[in-house]
Amino acid sequence: IDEGLLGRMCNAIRHRGPDDDGFYVNGSTGLAMRRLAIIDLKCGQQPIHNQDRSAWIVFNGEIYNYLELREKLEKLGHKFYTNSDTEAIVHAYDQWGVDCPKHLRGMFALALWDRKSRELFLARDRLGVKPLYYAYTANGDLYFASEMKAIARAGVPGVELDREALDRYLTFGYIPAPLTIYREIRKLDPGHLMIADASGV
Repeated sequence: IDEGLLGRMCNAIRHRGPDDDGFYVNGSTGLAMRRLAIIDLKCGQQPIHNQDRSAWIVFNGEIYNYLELREKLEKLGHKFYTNSDTEAIVHAYDQWGVDCPKHLRGMFALALWDRKSRELFLARDRLGVKPLYYAYTANGDLYFASEMKAIARAGVPGVELDREALDRYLTFGYIPAPLTIYREIRKLDPGHLMIADASGV
């Protein structure tokens, strides 16, 4: 991972989170986050990890049932180090794997790196309140962000206007997922998840 590039991508969306930033780099994987501090102002800096630091998450949104979820997970033996809703998600992943979004009530876009399985897990809330864009390049690189400008900052080659998406916009007044105005950048559908590993998406 080019840490300088990761920083430039993160700075492209500074306005989304003026309070803090955070980075996690592990081999070929890098996560970056701009944070608007709402819950757990002191200890909620992202990326946040699970108990054994094998899973790391960046998350945009709010989980309304995180206190009940935390209580349930603590009864199952999970130990928390913050009071943030973000940490409840990473423990839910430890407990239920990729089914964890079924236990979340809220608006969210999340990216979780599982160091043990070497898989990246992306998920988006059911109504699609929080955006999640991605670009999967021909040489096997996967970029994702909450805004297309961060992906564009990564220098994704050959970003061109998607004429099908433009037609949808002129017809319906919006561009339905997974299309975006750019052919090389896609939007994760609401209520969907994506898993990426060494073999692809």
